[in-house]
Amino acid sequence: MSHTAGIESLGDLRGKRVLVRSDLNVPLDGTTITDDGRIRASVPTITQLSDAGARVVVTAHLGRPDGSPDPRYSLEPVAARLSELLERPVAFATDTVGASASETVAGLEDGGIAVLENVRFNDGETSKDDSVRGAFADQLAQLADVFVSDGFGVVHRRQASVYEVALRLPSAMGGLVAAEVEVLRRLTEHPERPYVVVLGGSKVSDKLGVIDNLIDKADKLLIGGGMVFTFLKAQGHEVGKSLLEEDQLDTCTRYLSEAVDRGVEIVLPTDVVVDTAFPSGDREPQPSVVPASEIPADALGLDIGPESAAAFAAALSDAQTVFWNGPMGVFEVAAFAEGTRAVAQALTEVTSSGGLSVVGGGDSAAAVRQLGFDEAAFGHISTGGGASLEFLEGKELPGIAVLERA
Repeated sequence: MSHTAGIESLGDLRGKRVLVRSDLNVPLDGTTITDDGRIRASVPTITQLSDAGARVVVTAHLGRPDGSPDPRYSLEPVAARLSELLERPVAFATDTVGASASETVAGLEDGGIAVLENVRFNDGETSKDDSVRGAFADQLAQLADVFVSDGFGVVHRRQASVYEVALRLPSAMGGLVAAEVEVLRRLTEHPERPYVVVLGGSKVSDKLGVIDNLIDKADKLLIGGGMVFTFLKAQGHEVGKSLLEEDQLDTCTRYLSEAVDRGVEIVLPTDVVVDTAFPSGDREPQPSVVPASEIPADALGLDIGPESAAAFAAALSDAQTVFWNGPMGVFEVAAFAEGTRAVAQALTEVTSSGGLSVVGGGDSAAAVRQLGFDEAAFGHISTGGGASLEFLEGKELPGIAVLERA
């Protein structure tokens, strides 16, 4: 990939309408934002544009409203939180390309900021039909003079506000996307060694491309979370009621043998925390620790055990580069959070000793915040789980490629 121009390439922005595609897709409980990490990550670019005298028009999505307005997915509470974080007023348009959007944008003064309603309330945003997406992008482009792509969580999507708009306006990469791309290139092009990749989360199938692409780049691969039970089963162990992808057993067997051939160390848990039922609100957890090779038939694994957590931390202790994607267990429940906590703590120590630690978005980023870690203790916390995985798989990301066109 070639170098992509940043905001400075757009010249003097005073008085110009700048459409910014941010990633404001935060979890909501009703209208209460339960994790504002993505909103906070969007603040520096919006501030930079506002301070430059631009008239900033923010577009973003929230959830999957299926192409029509749905009040459950309104960005109004997000706009209010953004205003608090920016410490300046933020106007809110109750539609994306309709009368409210036009009036709101027309009313902006230099340095003013507006948020448009959820871009996915319009079926043109995610349509599979290029002409439908293009027509919607035409409407978005009419609201602005230039475009800044700053929503890393969506750059792997060929969607109107990510891809087609960039074909219609002078475009640049925002600071957040630029930082993400720079860090991910460090993970793929010439990582400092030892290079350790930590993978968790529920499914092996979600991580196939990453394992395929990194198994010959990493020195160690640590595997936890729900996906580990398919690996354990591939080794011949019984896994009880644990999450299992039967159709991936051969793939896991192949990875285990490829790792030996390539001199890559795959570290699997030697003990796991189990319970007889998945955590639910009407039952107290009843955790117990068992060897990974002796999971009872009536139990399911919900975290890596204390011995494994110590082994994972030890495997990370001399790392110069670490990429972590996916929690080690059901971190939302204290009884099953210690494996994830141990990995997060080990990453902070990699950072403090001068290494690069990257938390790969999604649940891992949420876990870091929920478990009370200081985000500044990590080298980089990605805002886009899916996008960072696809980058590490070696795939072209449409929202980046379109900015790199001639």
